[in-house]
Amino acid sequence: MDDLGCPRCKTTKYRNPSLKLMVNVCGHTLCESCVELLFVRGAGNCHECDTPLRKSNFRVQLFEDPAVDKEVEIRKKVLKIYNKREEDFPTLGEYNDFLEEIEEIVFNLTNNVDLENTKKKMELYQKDNKEVIQKNKLKLTREQEELEEALEVERQESEQRRLFMQKEEQLQQMIKRKNKQALLDDLESSDLPASLLLAQHKDRSTQLEMQLEKPKPVKPVTFSTGIKMSQHISLAPIQKLEETLYEYQPLQVETYGPQVPEPEMLGRLGDLNETLDFLPNQHFVWVDKLQFLVLLPL
Repeated sequence: MDDLGCPRCKTTKYRNPSLKLMVNVCGHTLCESCVELLFVRGAGNCHECDTPLRKSNFRVQLFEDPAVDKEVEIRKKVLKIYNKREEDFPTLGEYNDFLEEIEEIVFNLTNNVDLENTKKKMELYQKDNKEVIQKNKLKLTREQEELEEALEVERQESEQRRLFMQKEEQLQQMIKRKNKQALLDDLESSDLPASLLLAQHKDRSTQLEMQLEKPKPVKPVTFSTGIKMSQHISLAPIQKLEETLYEYQPLQVETYGPQVPEPEMLGRLGDLNETLDFLPNQHFVWVDKLQFLVLLPL
């Protein structure tokens, strides 16, 4: 970066760190002093390519390579004319061809390739698509207005938050001074022990701080475009709970009476002798609460 300098006066960034380099549409660099000297009348020719230039078209060089600044400026001008969007084309292939045409035009204008035909092509396109270009310019203007409006709302909210925090800080300082004075008055006039008064004072201070720290909800702002601002979504991660592994525990039935015997015990006592042995293909029909019929298959 220190090697950058003005090709006319040979001043470099190393010798003059505050050197401001300027670039014009031709892509050649001059320092600010040389621009003021060569373009006193507001217009002149480039010292390298002899291209007619205007003083008002000089701008600060942003990139180390001035050719990049030239390409950026040319791309801005081309996109003001070729401002169609994807929804203006019936297929994606046609939109891709349109983008490829833009890149070809930018390349030709940047590298001085077939300039006359390229400029004629742009003029013809601008003449044939005048209505579409104007329509898309209005769309872009509305989007810029919406963006500026959103930025203005955000700036106002930021200013309101700053004033709110400032008032909260002033209120906290005032409360602390009052609590301190109240503690001194209690220590002077009360007969209670100092340790008890200090504990009470500490509890009151803690409760007041908790009340002041409660966040107040911000009312969402809806403006003419229908966009709602100040609707913040919490993106805090879910806290992971540490839990123990599952351990099986047998089911325990509370009968609130004598203990139910196990099936093995019922068999030994003969209580299961009166039960019926059912086959898998038998069907049952309930008659009443005390008896049912067994239907055997045919």
